Amino acid sequence: MGKTLAYKILEQHLVAGTLSPGEEITIKIDQTLTQDSTGTMVYLQLEAMEVNSVQTELSVAYIDHNTLQTGFENADDHEFIKSVAQRHGVLFSKPGNGICHQLHLENYGKPGKTLIGSDSHTPTGGGLGMIAIGAGGLDVAVAMAKGTYSLTAPKVVKVELKGALREWVSAKDVILYVLKQLTVKGGVGKIIEYTGEGVKNLSVTDRATITNMGAELGATTSIFPSDENTLAYLKSQGRADDYIPLSADADAVYDEELTVDLDLLTPLAAMPHSPDNVDSIEHIGEIKVDQVAIGSCTNSSYTDLMKVAAILKGKKVHPDVSLVISPGSSKIMAKMAENGALTDIINAGARVIENACGPCIGMGQSPKSGAVSLRTFNRNFKGRSGTLDANVYLVSPETAAISAVKGVLTSGMACGERLPEVAAVDFTPNDNFVVYPQGHDKNNTEVAMGPNIKPFPRNTSLPENLEAKVVLHAGDNITTDDIMPSDSRLLPYRSNIPHLSNYCFEKIDAEFSARCKEAGKCAIIGGENYGQGSSREHAALAPLYLGVKFVVAKSFARIHRSNLINSGILPLVLENPADYDAFALGDELVIENAPQQVRGETIEIKNVTKGTVCKTRANLSAQETDMILKGGKINAIKG
Repeated sequence: MGKTLAYKILEQHLVAGTLSPGEEITIKIDQTLTQDSTGTMVYLQLEAMEVNSVQTELSVAYIDHNTLQTGFENADDHEFIKSVAQRHGVLFSKPGNGICHQLHLENYGKPGKTLIGSDSHTPTGGGLGMIAIGAGGLDVAVAMAKGTYSLTAPKVVKVELKGALREWVSAKDVILYVLKQLTVKGGVGKIIEYTGEGVKNLSVTDRATITNMGAELGATTSIFPSDENTLAYLKSQGRADDYIPLSADADAVYDEELTVDLDLLTPLAAMPHSPDNVDSIEHIGEIKVDQVAIGSCTNSSYTDLMKVAAILKGKKVHPDVSLVISPGSSKIMAKMAENGALTDIINAGARVIENACGPCIGMGQSPKSGAVSLRTFNRNFKGRSGTLDANVYLVSPETAAISAVKGVLTSGMACGERLPEVAAVDFTPNDNFVVYPQGHDKNNTEVAMGPNIKPFPRNTSLPENLEAKVVLHAGDNITTDDIMPSDSRLLPYRSNIPHLSNYCFEKIDAEFSARCKEAGKCAIIGGENYGQGSSREHAALAPLYLGVKFVVAKSFARIHRSNLINSGILPLVLENPADYDAFALGDELVIENAPQQVRGETIEIKNVTKGTVCKTRANLSAQETDMILKGGKINAIKG
């Protein structure tokens, strides 16, 4: 029986465990990446583990989220990360260099390697044939310290691509179609592996767009083979020596299969407020557009932006539309400045902003009240743009550009214009934005710790009886943006959990933080897919600081579940989903003989208020059980 590409790479990196779906495995990690929104916590945790230097082949600290410096906080965070990077042998990418996933694709990603990053869109590297996994910050810190990462071996889903994309249809439309078919929870516990004749018709940056948004499926990661297109991309970046061919065996067996006929796809959009709420632009109709934002780690490649420039050349952005563009890297910006494409964009009336995440994470460029905003980003959760009543649609760069000109949501296939091909170019290597560790020595490198950087909260060992009061009864698909908002107002405080905790769940329930402080020991009840979205562990650390002891839900998103366990917060899945309605705000709950129950299969929660018992499961591995018993991953590591 043949092997999938994903399992070939996992097998080559297997350190412990049995490589079979559902089994706990430990793999060797070749590379890690962090970004500054999560990075300060990662490096505080790395310091707490008291290691001398990282154990990976390569680790890079990128600054791309908190680049809006309206006070000292962000600059202090950047200097802290830079100092710890120097101390431990980590490369430091300065603000302005670009977005971590685009930069890693350009400069460091290698076919067949493993990568984990403290950002949920780390699977972008799957476009190069990597096993690239988004994880919580503590998992990344441990990977740097030990060179390994533990996970449940995923199932592998085969997505067979047939044919080729038509003009005005792009890679963004491919992943939106897959999201429509599989939904935002359809990839949980799975790797999405792309195969078929259609693969050869997609460039590496096309593939990276698709694997990037595989995070919205809830998938562990997504991966494409490494082939001639991979070699062409690496050559363009001056890295041909990093190429190796990789593919699944012809007789590989998959757990599930989906076929996508690229010839039949049309321009699509994800409508408010979920990436899987997808329909054709033709069916949605010509809705009036107020703002268009092009960029993000999903769609800020050179090819994407050159298509945008070609569409805008000689035209004018509609008077009612604000168009903002953020290139993915300094190399892309420089190349577009050289060839005149940047001039075409500016002359059309677009605003060009820094090479950074920017509006994708609510860091500036929030739309006006009640606006319709078309974005080439990966998420359109309610309020993520920074405007709670905005309606955000996710579209391709081609759709975004033509719609900015027309002033209404427009399908390029219906506009009658030809879309020129983007010629391949070679990029000039430039590492002027990168700070390399010079003779790093932990004992002789001082850590720059600004006044806004506070210690991360630590849990205590599991008590005999785990008591808590229900402080929130939430619905389905609660996102990490819902739990711990991320925008220009709060991002400067990512290193200050005590301050951030005051805003925990504010979009869902403005009284949540105060209620937790009054209760002291807290429990949260959630629905399906609790904790979807970003990898930010602040969505676990803030509840930990506020006294949350366990979360009961119908199901959990992968990364958030891991972050809860890393923090010593017990994630419990209802055996009977109907029991969700048996809980109410203010109910007093207790798990008796908690350590003994955690070691077993079923965990009973007594509702003292109602006099009832609810059965749940934690489905913990041996390592996860140890972490819960000891109050989190750091405690387990340090014994």
